[in-house]
Amino acid sequence: MVDTNVFLAATDRSREAHDRALTFLNTDTRRLALTAQIVREYLAVATRPVEANGLGLSGSHASANVEQFLSDIELLPEDMATSRTVMQMVGSDLATGKQVHDANIVAVALAHNADTIVTDNTAHFLRFSDLIAIESLL
Repeated sequence: MVDTNVFLAATDRSREAHDRALTFLNTDTRRLALTAQIVREYLAVATRPVEANGLGLSGSHASANVEQFLSDIELLPEDMATSRTVMQMVGSDLATGKQVHDANIVAVALAHNADTIVTDNTAHFLRFSDLIAIESLL
């Protein structure tokens, strides 16, 4: 599973991880995947103004980028099982508040037998490391 920040780094040439993200997306031989939530997160940040910590892309440019990502990377669907997994994580206090979004990514990955989440921000996912491997883009 590829986290949103990897796609953002691949898009934004000013990010320190830009070259690593491009290399990863273009050369990693594993079955790469993302979720609809990751698509939404990417579109939200990509189209947000630069002054508001976004990339300032037009909607058409951001959408075209997502289409490019989806040409090589599988979009994994959510279902009732993933919702129940998220509810279990929340019920056990593994994820609360904003962490629920990351829990959802983990739940979708687990439902589809993904064994790793690749991210440029491992701190967001460390609480889930007993459930799935967390791999730094670095």
